[in-house]
Amino acid sequence: MSRTGNEDPWGITTLDLFELLEDAVQSDRSWAVATVIAVDGSAYRRPGAKMLFGPDDSAFGGITAGCLEGPLADVASEVRRAGEPEVVTFDLTSDDDGWGLGLGCEGVVDILVEPVTRSWRAPVEAYHRGESIALVTVIDDTASVPVGARGSLTADGTPIETDEPSLPSSVLEAVSERAGELAATGRSETVTVTTGDGSVDVFVDGIDPIDRLLIFGGQPDTRPVSRLARSVGLHVTVATARGGQADPDRFPNADRVVATHPTDLAELVDDRTSVVLMSHNLLDDRLALEALLETEVTFIGLMGPRDRFQRIREALEDDGVTLSAADRDRIATPVGLDLGGGETVEIALSIVGEVVAASNGRDGGRLRDREGPIHDRVQSHPE
Repeated sequence: MSRTGNEDPWGITTLDLFELLEDAVQSDRSWAVATVIAVDGSAYRRPGAKMLFGPDDSAFGGITAGCLEGPLADVASEVRRAGEPEVVTFDLTSDDDGWGLGLGCEGVVDILVEPVTRSWRAPVEAYHRGESIALVTVIDDTASVPVGARGSLTADGTPIETDEPSLPSSVLEAVSERAGELAATGRSETVTVTTGDGSVDVFVDGIDPIDRLLIFGGQPDTRPVSRLARSVGLHVTVATARGGQADPDRFPNADRVVATHPTDLAELVDDRTSVVLMSHNLLDDRLALEALLETEVTFIGLMGPRDRFQRIREALEDDGVTLSAADRDRIATPVGLDLGGGETVEIALSIVGEVVAASNGRDGGRLRDREGPIHDRVQSHPE
Protein backbone atom coordinates (compact mmCIF):
# COMPACT_ATOMS: atom_id res chain seq x y z
CA MET A 1 0.00 0.00 0.00
CA SER A 2 2.22 2.83 1.25
CA ARG A 3 5.90 3.17 2.06
CA THR A 4 5.42 5.06 5.29
CA GLY A 5 5.55 2.06 7.58
CA ASN A 6 2.28 3.29 9.07
CA GLU A 7 0.14 0.25 9.75
CA ASP A 8 -2.92 2.33 10.70
CA PRO A 9 -5.13 2.70 7.59
CA TRP A 10 -6.88 5.69 9.18
CA GLY A 11 -3.63 7.64 9.24
CA ILE A 12 -2.60 7.29 5.60
CA THR A 13 -1.62 10.39 3.64
CA THR A 14 -3.08 11.82 0.44
CA LEU A 15 -0.15 10.30 -1.45
CA ASP A 16 -0.98 6.86 -0.05
CA LEU A 17 -4.66 7.38 -0.82
CA PHE A 18 -3.99 8.27 -4.45
CA GLU A 19 -1.78 5.21 -4.81
CA LEU A 20 -4.71 3.15 -3.55
CA LEU A 21 -7.09 5.01 -5.88
CA GLU A 22 -4.83 4.09 -8.78
CA ASP A 23 -5.21 0.41 -7.86
CA ALA A 24 -8.96 0.81 -7.29
CA VAL A 25 -9.53 2.35 -10.75
CA GLN A 26 -7.83 -0.64 -12.36
CA SER A 27 -9.55 -3.21 -10.16
CA ASP A 28 -12.51 -5.29 -11.30
CA ARG A 29 -13.90 -5.17 -7.74
CA SER A 30 -16.04 -2.40 -6.31
CA TRP A 31 -14.52 0.43 -4.27
CA ALA A 32 -16.09 3.61 -2.91
CA VAL A 33 -14.60 7.00 -2.20
CA ALA A 34 -16.01 9.55 0.25
CA THR A 35 -15.23 13.25 -0.14
CA VAL A 36 -16.06 16.07 2.24
CA ILE A 37 -17.96 18.59 0.10
CA ALA A 38 -19.13 21.14 2.68
CA VAL A 39 -18.50 22.07 6.29
CA ASP A 40 -20.58 24.50 8.33
CA GLY A 41 -18.75 25.33 11.53
CA SER A 42 -15.85 23.31 12.92
CA ALA A 43 -14.75 19.92 11.61
CA TYR A 44 -11.67 17.74 11.72
CA ARG A 45 -10.92 18.19 8.00
CA ARG A 46 -12.05 20.57 5.28
CA PRO A 47 -13.76 20.17 1.85
CA GLY A 48 -11.75 17.94 -0.46
CA ALA A 49 -10.63 15.49 2.26
CA LYS A 50 -11.13 11.89 1.16
CA MET A 51 -11.55 8.36 2.45
CA LEU A 52 -11.53 5.05 0.57
CA PHE A 53 -13.59 1.94 1.22
CA GLY A 54 -12.47 -1.39 -0.21
CA PRO A 55 -14.50 -4.35 -1.51
CA ASP A 56 -13.85 -6.22 1.75
CA ASP A 57 -15.27 -3.30 3.79
CA SER A 58 -11.75 -2.10 4.64
CA ALA A 59 -11.37 1.64 5.11
CA PHE A 60 -8.41 3.91 4.37
CA GLY A 61 -7.93 7.51 5.44
CA GLY A 62 -9.80 9.66 7.90
CA ILE A 63 -12.11 12.58 7.26
CA THR A 64 -13.12 12.98 10.89
CA ALA A 65 -11.40 12.25 14.18
CA GLY A 66 -13.04 8.82 14.04
CA CYS A 67 -16.58 9.67 15.06
CA LEU A 68 -18.22 9.23 11.63
CA GLU A 69 -16.24 6.37 10.17
CA GLY A 70 -18.74 3.68 11.29
CA PRO A 71 -21.89 5.28 9.84
CA LEU A 72 -19.92 6.32 6.76
CA ALA A 73 -18.76 2.75 6.20
CA ASP A 74 -22.42 1.66 6.17
CA VAL A 75 -23.21 4.27 3.51
CA ALA A 76 -20.18 3.23 1.47
CA SER A 77 -21.22 -0.40 1.61
CA GLU A 78 -24.64 0.47 0.17
CA VAL A 79 -23.08 2.72 -2.49
CA ARG A 80 -20.77 -0.10 -3.57
CA ARG A 81 -23.70 -2.52 -3.69
CA ALA A 82 -26.03 -0.22 -5.61
CA GLY A 83 -23.36 1.42 -7.76
CA GLU A 84 -24.97 4.82 -7.23
CA PRO A 85 -23.50 7.91 -5.50
CA GLU A 86 -25.11 9.45 -2.44
CA VAL A 87 -24.73 12.71 -0.55
CA VAL A 88 -25.10 12.40 3.23
CA THR A 89 -25.20 15.08 5.92
CA PHE A 90 -23.95 14.65 9.48
CA ASP A 91 -25.13 17.34 11.89
CA LEU A 92 -22.70 17.11 14.79
CA THR A 93 -24.00 20.20 16.55
CA SER A 94 -26.93 18.30 18.02
CA ASP A 95 -27.09 15.48 20.52
CA ASP A 96 -29.70 13.92 18.25
CA ASP A 97 -28.40 14.10 14.69
CA GLY A 98 -30.54 11.34 13.25
CA TRP A 99 -27.61 8.92 13.19
CA GLY A 100 -27.77 8.05 16.86
CA LEU A 101 -24.27 9.39 17.46
CA GLY A 102 -25.02 11.93 20.17
CA LEU A 103 -21.66 13.61 19.63
CA GLY A 104 -22.57 17.21 20.32
CA CYS A 105 -19.63 18.47 18.22
CA GLU A 106 -19.54 21.83 16.46
CA GLY A 107 -20.09 21.32 12.74
CA VAL A 108 -22.36 20.12 9.96
CA VAL A 109 -20.54 17.99 7.40
CA ASP A 110 -21.79 17.05 3.90
CA ILE A 111 -20.07 14.07 2.31
CA LEU A 112 -20.30 12.71 -1.23
CA VAL A 113 -19.94 8.91 -1.29
CA GLU A 114 -19.52 7.44 -4.78
CA PRO A 115 -18.32 4.30 -6.53
CA VAL A 116 -14.76 4.47 -7.86
CA THR A 117 -15.13 4.57 -11.64
CA ARG A 118 -12.84 5.34 -14.55
CA SER A 119 -13.66 9.03 -14.05
CA TRP A 120 -10.96 8.95 -11.33
CA ARG A 121 -8.27 7.94 -13.80
CA ALA A 122 -7.57 11.50 -14.96
CA PRO A 123 -7.13 13.00 -11.47
CA VAL A 124 -4.98 10.08 -10.32
CA GLU A 125 -2.68 10.36 -13.32
CA ALA A 126 -2.47 14.14 -13.00
CA TYR A 127 -1.66 13.88 -9.29
CA HIS A 128 1.29 11.60 -9.91
CA ARG A 129 2.48 13.71 -12.85
CA GLY A 130 2.48 16.80 -10.65
CA GLU A 131 -0.28 18.60 -12.59
CA SER A 132 -3.12 20.60 -11.04
CA ILE A 133 -6.67 19.78 -12.12
CA ALA A 134 -10.20 20.27 -10.82
CA LEU A 135 -12.95 17.68 -10.61
CA VAL A 136 -16.43 19.09 -11.21
CA THR A 137 -19.06 16.77 -9.75
CA VAL A 138 -22.83 17.25 -9.56
CA ILE A 139 -24.07 16.98 -5.97
CA ASP A 140 -27.79 17.55 -6.63
CA ASP A 141 -30.14 16.70 -9.49
CA THR A 142 -32.27 19.82 -9.72
CA ALA A 143 -31.40 20.37 -13.37
CA SER A 144 -31.96 16.78 -14.48
CA VAL A 145 -28.23 16.07 -14.29
CA PRO A 146 -27.62 13.02 -12.10
CA VAL A 147 -25.67 13.22 -8.87
CA GLY A 148 -22.12 12.04 -9.52
CA ALA A 149 -21.95 13.26 -13.13
CA ARG A 150 -18.41 14.56 -13.54
CA GLY A 151 -15.98 16.43 -15.71
CA SER A 152 -12.33 17.36 -15.22
CA LEU A 153 -10.60 20.64 -16.04
CA THR A 154 -6.96 21.71 -16.11
CA ALA A 155 -5.69 24.74 -14.22
CA ASP A 156 -6.30 26.90 -17.30
CA GLY A 157 -9.92 25.75 -17.50
CA THR A 158 -9.48 23.32 -20.39
CA PRO A 159 -11.76 20.23 -20.25
CA ILE A 160 -9.95 16.89 -20.01
CA GLU A 161 -11.22 14.29 -22.45
CA THR A 162 -12.18 10.97 -20.84
CA ASP A 163 -14.00 7.83 -21.91
CA GLU A 164 -16.58 8.30 -19.15
CA PRO A 165 -19.90 10.16 -19.62
CA SER A 166 -19.21 13.76 -18.69
CA LEU A 167 -21.10 16.84 -17.60
CA PRO A 168 -22.98 18.89 -20.18
CA SER A 169 -20.57 21.30 -21.86
CA SER A 170 -22.71 24.24 -20.70
CA VAL A 171 -21.99 23.35 -17.06
CA LEU A 172 -18.26 22.94 -17.62
CA GLU A 173 -18.06 26.20 -19.56
CA ALA A 174 -19.92 28.08 -16.84
CA VAL A 175 -17.60 26.87 -14.09
CA SER A 176 -14.32 26.71 -16.04
CA GLU A 177 -12.82 29.98 -14.79
CA ARG A 178 -13.51 29.30 -11.13
CA ALA A 179 -12.47 25.66 -11.50
CA GLY A 180 -9.16 26.76 -12.96
CA GLU A 181 -8.54 29.01 -9.96
CA LEU A 182 -9.35 26.21 -7.53
CA ALA A 183 -7.18 23.74 -9.45
CA ALA A 184 -4.24 26.14 -9.29
CA THR A 185 -4.60 26.62 -5.52
CA GLY A 186 -5.68 23.10 -4.52
CA ARG A 187 -8.86 24.42 -2.90
CA SER A 188 -12.38 23.02 -3.10
CA GLU A 189 -15.85 24.52 -2.88
CA THR A 190 -19.45 24.16 -4.01
CA VAL A 191 -20.47 26.28 -6.99
CA THR A 192 -24.04 26.90 -8.15
CA VAL A 193 -24.20 26.94 -11.96
CA THR A 194 -27.15 28.42 -13.84
CA THR A 195 -27.76 27.20 -17.39
CA GLY A 196 -30.67 27.22 -19.81
CA ASP A 197 -31.88 23.99 -18.19
CA GLY A 198 -31.91 25.45 -14.69
CA SER A 199 -29.41 25.65 -11.83
CA VAL A 200 -27.24 22.85 -10.51
CA ASP A 201 -24.85 22.58 -7.58
CA VAL A 202 -21.45 21.16 -8.40
CA PHE A 203 -18.54 20.42 -6.12
CA VAL A 204 -15.32 21.76 -7.62
CA ASP A 205 -12.47 19.77 -6.12
CA GLY A 206 -9.04 21.24 -6.74
CA ILE A 207 -6.59 18.34 -6.80
CA ASP A 208 -3.27 19.63 -5.56
CA PRO A 209 -0.43 17.61 -7.11
CA ILE A 210 2.08 15.78 -5.00
CA ASP A 211 4.69 17.74 -3.02
CA ARG A 212 8.24 16.42 -3.13
CA LEU A 213 11.26 16.55 -0.86
CA LEU A 214 14.81 16.09 -2.09
CA ILE A 215 17.29 15.23 0.66
CA PHE A 216 20.93 15.66 -0.33
CA GLY A 217 23.11 13.49 1.89
CA GLY A 218 23.84 9.90 2.74
CA GLN A 219 24.70 9.92 6.43
CA PRO A 220 22.57 8.08 9.02
CA ASP A 221 20.79 11.31 10.05
CA THR A 222 19.15 11.31 6.62
CA ARG A 223 17.08 8.26 7.51
CA PRO A 224 14.77 9.77 10.17
CA VAL A 225 14.22 12.82 7.96
CA SER A 226 13.19 10.63 5.02
CA ARG A 227 10.99 8.48 7.27
CA LEU A 228 9.09 11.40 8.79
CA ALA A 229 8.83 13.20 5.44
CA ARG A 230 7.25 10.16 3.80
CA SER A 231 4.96 9.71 6.81
CA VAL A 232 3.46 13.18 6.26
CA GLY A 233 2.87 12.44 2.57
CA LEU A 234 5.86 13.92 0.78
CA HIS A 235 7.33 12.06 -2.18
CA VAL A 236 10.91 11.59 -0.98
CA THR A 237 14.10 11.38 -3.02
CA VAL A 238 17.41 10.80 -1.26
CA ALA A 239 20.40 11.88 -3.33
CA THR A 240 23.74 10.72 -2.00
CA ALA A 241 26.77 12.82 -2.80
CA ARG A 242 29.38 11.85 -5.38
CA GLY A 243 30.80 8.48 -4.61
CA GLY A 244 28.02 7.84 -2.11
CA GLN A 245 26.20 4.54 -1.96
CA ALA A 246 22.74 4.81 -3.53
CA ASP A 247 21.38 1.77 -1.77
CA PRO A 248 17.57 1.81 -1.39
CA ASP A 249 17.85 -0.60 1.53
CA ARG A 250 19.62 2.10 3.54
CA PHE A 251 16.64 4.43 3.06
CA PRO A 252 13.59 2.14 3.03
CA ASN A 253 11.08 4.98 3.36
CA ALA A 254 12.34 6.94 0.37
CA ASP A 255 10.50 6.67 -2.93
CA ARG A 256 13.77 7.03 -4.83
CA VAL A 257 17.46 6.82 -3.96
CA VAL A 258 20.08 8.09 -6.41
CA ALA A 259 23.78 8.95 -6.47
CA THR A 260 24.59 12.25 -8.12
CA HIS A 261 27.08 15.06 -8.32
CA PRO A 262 25.92 18.10 -6.34
CA THR A 263 25.99 20.25 -9.47
CA ASP A 264 23.37 17.97 -11.04
CA LEU A 265 20.69 18.36 -8.35
CA ALA A 266 18.73 20.73 -10.60
CA GLU A 267 17.77 17.70 -12.70
CA LEU A 268 15.92 16.20 -9.71
CA VAL A 269 13.66 19.11 -8.75
CA ASP A 270 10.65 21.05 -9.96
CA ASP A 271 8.62 23.95 -8.58
CA ARG A 272 6.87 21.64 -6.09
CA THR A 273 10.09 20.29 -4.60
CA SER A 274 11.59 21.36 -1.29
CA VAL A 275 15.24 20.58 -0.69
CA VAL A 276 17.26 19.86 2.45
CA LEU A 277 21.04 19.88 2.10
CA MET A 278 22.66 17.72 4.77
CA SER A 279 25.72 16.13 3.19
CA HIS A 280 27.96 17.46 6.01
CA ASN A 281 30.48 18.30 3.30
CA LEU A 282 31.08 22.03 2.93
CA LEU A 283 32.12 21.89 -0.72
CA ASP A 284 29.29 19.57 -1.75
CA ASP A 285 26.69 21.70 0.01
CA ARG A 286 28.06 24.85 -1.62
CA LEU A 287 28.00 23.31 -5.10
CA ALA A 288 24.52 21.96 -4.48
CA LEU A 289 23.24 25.33 -3.27
CA GLU A 290 24.73 27.13 -6.25
CA ALA A 291 23.04 24.70 -8.64
CA LEU A 292 19.68 25.03 -6.88
CA LEU A 293 19.75 28.83 -7.04
CA GLU A 294 19.18 28.46 -10.79
CA THR A 295 15.93 26.52 -10.25
CA GLU A 296 12.38 27.40 -9.18
CA VAL A 297 12.75 25.59 -5.84
CA THR A 298 11.09 27.77 -3.19
CA PHE A 299 12.59 26.15 -0.07
CA ILE A 300 16.24 25.21 0.42
CA GLY A 301 17.07 24.04 3.92
CA LEU A 302 20.75 23.97 4.80
CA MET A 303 21.83 21.99 7.84
CA GLY A 304 24.52 23.45 10.06
CA PRO A 305 25.31 26.60 12.09
CA ARG A 306 25.14 30.14 10.79
CA ASP A 307 28.91 30.56 10.55
CA ARG A 308 29.04 27.54 8.22
CA PHE A 309 26.53 29.21 5.91
CA GLN A 310 28.55 32.42 6.08
CA ARG A 311 31.58 30.51 4.78
CA ILE A 312 29.48 29.06 1.97
CA ARG A 313 28.15 32.50 1.13
CA GLU A 314 31.65 33.99 1.03
CA ALA A 315 32.81 31.17 -1.25
CA LEU A 316 29.86 31.85 -3.57
CA GLU A 317 30.72 35.55 -3.67
CA ASP A 318 34.31 34.66 -4.54
CA ASP A 319 32.85 32.78 -7.52
CA GLY A 320 30.80 35.83 -8.50
CA VAL A 321 27.49 34.59 -7.07
CA THR A 322 25.64 37.14 -4.95
CA LEU A 323 22.49 36.06 -3.14
CA SER A 324 19.46 38.16 -3.98
CA ALA A 325 16.78 39.05 -1.45
CA ALA A 326 14.60 36.30 -2.98
CA ASP A 327 17.45 33.81 -2.61
CA ARG A 328 17.97 34.71 1.04
CA ASP A 329 14.24 34.34 1.64
CA ARG A 330 14.08 30.78 0.30
CA ILE A 331 17.23 29.58 2.08
CA ALA A 332 16.52 28.30 5.60
CA THR A 333 19.64 27.91 7.70
CA PRO A 334 19.96 26.54 10.29
CA VAL A 335 17.11 24.46 8.90
CA GLY A 336 14.30 23.46 11.23
CA LEU A 337 11.76 24.80 13.70
CA ASP A 338 12.75 25.77 17.22
CA LEU A 339 11.46 22.72 19.11
CA GLY A 340 14.24 22.70 21.65
CA GLY A 341 14.99 18.96 21.35
CA GLY A 342 18.30 17.30 20.63
CA GLU A 343 17.38 13.69 19.91
CA THR A 344 17.94 12.55 16.33
CA VAL A 345 14.22 12.09 15.70
CA GLU A 346 13.51 15.50 17.28
CA ILE A 347 15.97 17.10 14.88
CA ALA A 348 14.31 15.30 11.98
CA LEU A 349 10.87 16.41 13.21
CA SER A 350 12.13 19.98 13.40
CA ILE A 351 13.37 19.83 9.79
CA VAL A 352 10.29 18.15 8.34
CA GLY A 353 8.05 20.48 10.34
CA GLU A 354 9.61 23.53 8.70
CA VAL A 355 9.34 21.94 5.24
CA VAL A 356 5.61 21.30 5.76
CA ALA A 357 5.00 24.77 7.21
CA ALA A 358 6.83 26.47 4.34
CA SER A 359 4.98 24.44 1.70
CA ASN A 360 1.70 25.58 3.29
CA GLY A 361 2.75 29.21 3.50
CA ARG A 362 2.98 29.14 7.31
CA ASP A 363 5.77 30.03 9.71
CA GLY A 364 5.28 27.11 12.08
CA GLY A 365 4.09 29.13 15.05
CA ARG A 366 1.83 27.87 17.83
CA LEU A 367 -1.85 27.52 16.93
CA ARG A 368 -2.91 29.15 20.19
CA ASP A 369 -1.24 32.35 19.00
CA ARG A 370 -3.01 32.31 15.63
CA GLU A 371 -5.99 34.64 15.29
CA GLY A 372 -9.14 33.39 13.61
CA PRO A 373 -9.92 29.83 12.47
CA ILE A 374 -7.21 27.23 11.95
CA HIS A 375 -8.49 26.49 8.44
CA ASP A 376 -9.73 28.97 5.87
CA ARG A 377 -13.50 29.00 5.62
CA VAL A 378 -15.07 28.03 2.29
CA GLN A 379 -18.54 29.09 1.15
CA SER A 380 -20.69 28.28 -1.85
CA HIS A 381 -19.91 30.33 -4.93
CA PRO A 382 -22.60 31.20 -7.51
CA GLU A 383 -21.75 31.32 -11.21
